[in-house]
Amino acid sequence: MPLRIIARLDVKPPYVVKPVHFDGLRKMGIPHELAVKYYNQGADEILYEDIVSSLYQRAIQVDQIYQTSKDLFIPFAAGGGVQTIYHFEQLLHNGVDKVTINTYALQQDSSLIRRAAEIFGSQAVVVHIFAKRWRDWWECYSDCGRIRSGKNALAWAKEAESLGAGELIISSVDRDGRNNGFDTELISNIVSNVGIPVIAASGAGSLEDIKNMVLLAHPDAVAIGSLLHYNRTTVGELKSYLADHGIEVAK
Repeated sequence: MPLRIIARLDVKPPYVVKPVHFDGLRKMGIPHELAVKYYNQGADEILYEDIVSSLYQRAIQVDQIYQTSKDLFIPFAAGGGVQTIYHFEQLLHNGVDKVTINTYALQQDSSLIRRAAEIFGSQAVVVHIFAKRWRDWWECYSDCGRIRSGKNALAWAKEAESLGAGELIISSVDRDGRNNGFDTELISNIVSNVGIPVIAASGAGSLEDIKNMVLLAHPDAVAIGSLLHYNRTTVGELKSYLADHGIEVAK
């Protein structure tokens, strides 16, 4: 399958922000404006993550999510603070095609994955894994990479798949916002051990970083934030670069 390029919007409402290690936030712009910009550049999907809702234990900002999605004609994934089937319903009725979940399913009740998949279909359930390396294993973190869980990331990826998740996003706590390359070994290990699509996120500092990771780890998609937000490249330039290096990309 062709590689999908996903524009990643980390949001602390009302702004898209760019954190380093999920902290030290810098305002990047308005979610709707950036989503439309990347859609027009040729993004295959948009990923909207409210990075503070679980931490602050507050309601999902459904109105802003709807406003972000309303002019998009590509798949739109969104999450942050999702804890119930009702939250899934809210999002899916407000322009969201896929709901991303992490903290609640990881730390409290993993059956939310199964129940949501049974009701809405696996394609609507995306589990976002934030993993930090400890010597020879990776630990899952919740609350957007802030709180330890004690769970092995590879085991959690397999469990999420068995519960009905249709897709996984893999973010590295160590690499996020550092722009010094992906944790390719983490991504490769998860790709090799699950049968559902894997989205690689966290760490892209250059087009070469993305190319090298894709050739080694073989994810189904790449989610990009900083390179786009700081205008270091466009989606079109990235796709052309990857195609020139023999990587099939979605048109």
